[in-house]
Amino acid sequence: MAGRHRLLLENAQQLVLVCNRGEEYLRRDGATTLALLPEASLVVGLDGRITAVGQADVIHNQFSGATFERIIDCSGKCVLPGLVDAHTHPVWAGDRVHEFAMKLAGASYMEIHQAGGGIHFTVEHTRKASEEELFNTFKHRLERMRRAGSTLVECKSGYGLNLETELKMLRVIERAKQSMDIGISSTYCGAHSVPRGKTATEATDDIINNHLPKLKELKLSGEIRVNNIDVFCEKGVFDLDSTRRILQAGKEIGLQINFHGDELHPMKSAELGAELGARAISHLEEISDEGITAMARAKCAAVLLPTTAYMLRLKQPPARKMLEEGVIVALGSDFNPNAYCFSMPMVMHLACVNMKMSMNEALAAATINAAYALGKSDTHGSIETGKQGDLVIINSSRWEHLIYQFGGHEALIDYVIVKGKVVYQNERCGTMSSY
Repeated sequence: MAGRHRLLLENAQQLVLVCNRGEEYLRRDGATTLALLPEASLVVGLDGRITAVGQADVIHNQFSGATFERIIDCSGKCVLPGLVDAHTHPVWAGDRVHEFAMKLAGASYMEIHQAGGGIHFTVEHTRKASEEELFNTFKHRLERMRRAGSTLVECKSGYGLNLETELKMLRVIERAKQSMDIGISSTYCGAHSVPRGKTATEATDDIINNHLPKLKELKLSGEIRVNNIDVFCEKGVFDLDSTRRILQAGKEIGLQINFHGDELHPMKSAELGAELGARAISHLEEISDEGITAMARAKCAAVLLPTTAYMLRLKQPPARKMLEEGVIVALGSDFNPNAYCFSMPMVMHLACVNMKMSMNEALAAATINAAYALGKSDTHGSIETGKQGDLVIINSSRWEHLIYQFGGHEALIDYVIVKGKVVYQNERCGTMSSY
C-alpha cells in the first residue's frame, strides 16, 4: 500500500490486541484468553488511526512502497494498547501528606473528613489557587500518568463544591484536552462532598438549579464539554434520593452517569445505577449480591480501585464474584491527594494480588473495559484497524512483565504513542535490560 503514513511498528515479539474485532468489552470468559499476535507489525495512518495490523512479513509486503514519518523496530519487544485510567481526581492544590501519618495511626477516612481534613482541606486550597497554577500541576500529573502508559484518562472536578471553582477546574481540564497529546474524558463531580454551611438537600438543589444549567449553556457554546456526571453516594454525604436527583438531572443534559457508590457503607448504589442506566459505578467495596446481578444485567461497568482499598485498609471489592456473575470489570488509579498513585501497571498488579484477578483480566480491565466505562471502547482500548493509534511498547519479550514487575514500569516502558505520535521515549531502555 503506497502513500505516506505516520508510523510503522515492525517485528514485535508480541502484539497484544486484547480483543477480537468490534468487541465493546470483555467479560470474564473473554478476558481469560486475550488476543495475541506473535512476530507482528502495525501501521498508523496520518489521521492517527490504525491502518493495518498483521504478521510482519505480510505487512512488509503490503506496505513495501509506502513511506513513514517514523519506523520503530520492535524486535524482542511487546506492543500493547495504551492503558486507560477510568477514575482520577487530578486537578487540585495542597497535598495531604500529613494525613497519611494520621491514617497509619489508625484514623479512618470519615474521621479525617469530619475533623476538617480530607476533601474539605483540598477544597480550601483549590479555591485559593489560580487557574494557571492548577493547570501547571495538572499538566505535570498527566505527563507522569502518560510515562506510566496511560493514554486515556478520566478526570474529575469536585474540589470546588461551589460553581465558580468547579468551573475553574473544568476549564483547566478542557485546556488540557485541547493542548496535550493525551485522551481525556471529563467529569463534573460537584457532588463530591456537601459544602460547609449547607445541608445535602441544599447542595443538591444548588447543583440542579445552578450548576447543571450553567454546564449545559457552556456545552452549547462549545466553551466546556463535559462527558460524565459523578456523585459521592455515601452515608453522611449524598444519600440515595439526593444522588438519584442529581444523576437524573445530569442525564437529562446529556451527561453519562459514572459515579462513586457502595464504598464505605452498603447504600444500594449499584442497584440505583443499573436502574438509571449508568455507564459505570466506581469503588463498590460494599456492593450487595443484588447490586452485582443488577449491574451485570444492565451492562454497567464496575470501576474497581485497588489503590483506595489498599491505602485506606478497606476490604477489597469482590472482583472475583463480579467477574463470575458477568459484570464488566474496569480499573482506575483513583489518583487524588488521598491515594497518590499515577501508575496503571501498579494498579493492575494490586488488582491481581489483592483482588485475585488474573493478569489477562487485569489488562482487559485497564484497556477495553476501562474504555467502555468511559463510553470510548469504539475508538480506544484495543489494537484494531480503525481505532486510535494509542500504544505502549515495552522492553520485554512477554507482555506480562508490565504487571509482574511491581513499580518497574519506569525502566520497562520504552515508548508511549498517542494517535501514532511518540509522546514519550525512554532513553534508558536502549541501554538497560528489563530483567
